[in-house]
Amino acid sequence: QVQLVESGGGLVQAGDSLRLSCAASGRTFALYTVGWFRQAPGKERVLVAAITWSGANTYYADSVKGRFTISKDNAKMTAYLQMNSLKPEDTAVYSCAAERLGSSSNTNYNYWGQGTQVTVSS
Repeated sequence: QVQLVESGGGLVQAGDSLRLSCAASGRTFALYTVGWFRQAPGKERVLVAAITWSGANTYYADSVKGRFTISKDNAKMTAYLQMNSLKPEDTAVYSCAAERLGSSSNTNYNYWGQGTQVTVSS
């Protein structure tokens, strides 16, 4: 089992950058595939980025390609989502999720953080 805690959200202006962190505790983080999801008000939760446990594969939603970068530091047991050139439509609650030995980005994630709010003003 792994516990996840997100941080780094906040209020920024369009064009700014933020880096979200997902700190893990518990089991060996190196064996976990990690995904970052977001949910805007009145909308469904969607996967925006993911990295497989080996680090060999990453996934980005079309809406964030070229602007967001997911990474994972197994020694620090932390995953990151670097968000550049933020837009008002990126406003959402961002949550990280993890699954042990998840084979792909759309694995069934069983472990979730509590979420962090990102608000981008125009």
